[in-house]
Amino acid sequence: MGRGVITIEELGEFGLIAAITERMAAASPGESDWADEGRVILGAGDDAAVIEAPDRRVVATADMLIEGRHFRRSWSSAADIGHKAAARNLADVAAMGAVPTALLVCFAGPATLEVDWVLELAEGIATECAAVGAQVAGGDTSNADAVLLAITAFGDLARRAPVTRSGARPGDVVAIAGTLGAAAAGLDLLRADSELDAGGALGGLVKAHRRPSPPYAAGWQAAQLGATSMIDVSDGLIADLGHVAAASAVRCELDSARLGAEPIAQVAALRQAAARLSGAEGGPEWLQWVLTGGDDHALVATFPPDVELPSTWTVVGTVAKGHGIAVDGQIWSGAGGWEHFRTQLLPVND
Repeated sequence: MGRGVITIEELGEFGLIAAITERMAAASPGESDWADEGRVILGAGDDAAVIEAPDRRVVATADMLIEGRHFRRSWSSAADIGHKAAARNLADVAAMGAVPTALLVCFAGPATLEVDWVLELAEGIATECAAVGAQVAGGDTSNADAVLLAITAFGDLARRAPVTRSGARPGDVVAIAGTLGAAAAGLDLLRADSELDAGGALGGLVKAHRRPSPPYAAGWQAAQLGATSMIDVSDGLIADLGHVAAASAVRCELDSARLGAEPIAQVAALRQAAARLSGAEGGPEWLQWVLTGGDDHALVATFPPDVELPSTWTVVGTVAKGHGIAVDGQIWSGAGGWEHFRTQLLPVND
């Protein structure tokens, strides 16, 4: 350790908690366009937090980030990891058509970890929350051999019905807000060359892996527009939309030409990444990243066909009777994306 560097072990648990609380408070939200109510009444410092629930219903979700599986400290800064950890949870709240209000954050890490790294992580989490008017209300800390983040997020429905996975109906259109494929391509680029220059188009793909930018406001907008179903694309479009199809007992039919075009796909960058990874023109099929790559946290929703969608949403298909996902008329039978216990995203020992 360099001179002046303080580790978690040296600062101690309660000193670390106090430092994290202070750093997060500095990034607390100001005025928000998302909602006027549903905020934290009592935050960190007591045995439990107190969060407003004006709707009398609370949207709640939980997610984990594990070092060596979801991120590497050698690939991403502490701030990147913090933003990503918060984004994964906030996107799930938005996918219910709710307004994010608060996060509970549990952190575990090695005692030798630098305190400044942990504070940068905390600031990244708090800053991502502040972007939607939410804040960190508390959490827990512990010792572990690797960094682990377990987050619970809360949201307010503002007296609207939640947008679930089970409401899609034949005749609806399928639409996407956000981009797809960039994070998966960025991950593959890092796996091939961890020292990749972060500039240019390829750098944008790497940034998408390190720090996704979910279209949070589109979730609230979809609820207002009368979306019949919605889901956050975290594991891959085919996999996640497959959950909607199964829950709604319908078939979702996708058009690859619409998916493989702007604004959903960063076509030029994805083509360049495919060429670089193959060492020749053509390379890996870049559209595969769009169809099955995860971690972009775009939102995919279904809407009645007569709804006039704003430019935030791009129609990419329709809902029909049947089951499963079809791409260009062919039922998808391969892997639809990431699935824990069957694939390994970031091998620890390679």
